[in-house]
Amino acid sequence: MKLFKLIRRRLIFLAPILLIVGPGIISGSVDNDAGGITSYSVAGASFGYSLLWVLFLTTFALAVTQEIGARMGLVTGKGLASLVREKFGIRWTTFVMVCLFIANMGTIAAEFAGVAGALEIFNLPRLLTVPIAVVFIYLLVTRWNFKRLERIFLLVSFFYVAYIFSTLTMHVNWLQATTSLVIPSFSLKGAYILTLMAVIGTTITPWGQFFIQDYVVDKKLAKEDLKIERGDVFLGSFLTNFIAFFIIVATAGTLFVKGITINDAKDAALALRPLAGNFASLLFSFGLLNASLFGAALVPVSTSYVITEAFGMESGLNLKLRQAPWFYGLFALLLIVGGLMVILPFFPLIAILVVSQAVNAVLLLPIFIFLYILSNDKKLLGEYANNKLINAVLIITFVLIAIASTFYAISLFAPNLFNLFH
Repeated sequence: MKLFKLIRRRLIFLAPILLIVGPGIISGSVDNDAGGITSYSVAGASFGYSLLWVLFLTTFALAVTQEIGARMGLVTGKGLASLVREKFGIRWTTFVMVCLFIANMGTIAAEFAGVAGALEIFNLPRLLTVPIAVVFIYLLVTRWNFKRLERIFLLVSFFYVAYIFSTLTMHVNWLQATTSLVIPSFSLKGAYILTLMAVIGTTITPWGQFFIQDYVVDKKLAKEDLKIERGDVFLGSFLTNFIAFFIIVATAGTLFVKGITINDAKDAALALRPLAGNFASLLFSFGLLNASLFGAALVPVSTSYVITEAFGMESGLNLKLRQAPWFYGLFALLLIVGGLMVILPFFPLIAILVVSQAVNAVLLLPIFIFLYILSNDKKLLGEYANNKLINAVLIITFVLIAIASTFYAISLFAPNLFNLFH
């Protein structure tokens, strides 16, 4: 009886926390989507442990930028797109929406490429699996209510442990891996810079900045929930790169040391089979499928949220199809176009998977400017405006991404310039 009362008291204490958590964990976890897993797998297989230091830095940057979005949503009750329209007008809003659409379309295609790749390991053709995935995701999102979907997304977030179990079955150099987290190394080779940009762009995404803010608004959270939501965001940011760490370590400790190069996460799963065994390969494949379906649901939802909200249309998973036709129509269109980009033979899937993540990093720059201005607006946020530490992290992140983007542009358009430094 005493035990029952103790458990009951604990549940009563945890109840308000459980009602609030979700946006931070889900938003963070979905960063490890098909494009993310591909980028991390290529990073580990091509450059060993040498890019792990990027994860260490992006963990802090992701936590801060996601916290800003959650805080603005809690205080204002509005999404980022609405605030951009109110503060800067329709022209700048249209510019931001075009940037976001370009970035997200590549990411959505990458999700379906991940679904196709994961199931092709089991000899299932993409002409069959991708259309089924499109229909499944549309019905899942449109037929279920918000609370049920959130429970599913939270549950799916924990399936990423497949990558931890997969890595633990392998023989990797843990000392070198942990050392590489805090000791940066850098190369001026174009492939290295592209992969570095992809790792940044798949961790701190343009769509993620809008998604976290829209999510807390749709969940009907208030500024009184800020303390708990901060913990949710910080935990989600940590878990995101914790999983990414294991993906890079797995491919670095097996494929890189054997000199095996890959183009995507499917190649990584297949290449791991003779090196780490069927179980590790199967876990890696399951992780890819899980992440791809997760991302293929959330990225189009986020895009539909943001674009319809930006132009004053009804949006949200709490609304029925007849109440928000533009929201659900755009969601369907994004799924169909993303699926077609994978099925049609003339789309370069490798470029879509990795380059789209690098483009994400570049498109972060204009979004960060709007984020900085809005989050420092005391008329808008009052005492909840940014403090000096948050501004410092935001500015440093912007500067580092700008420098990396400059190197990326040089590697694309004037690669011979780097020869001067060799």
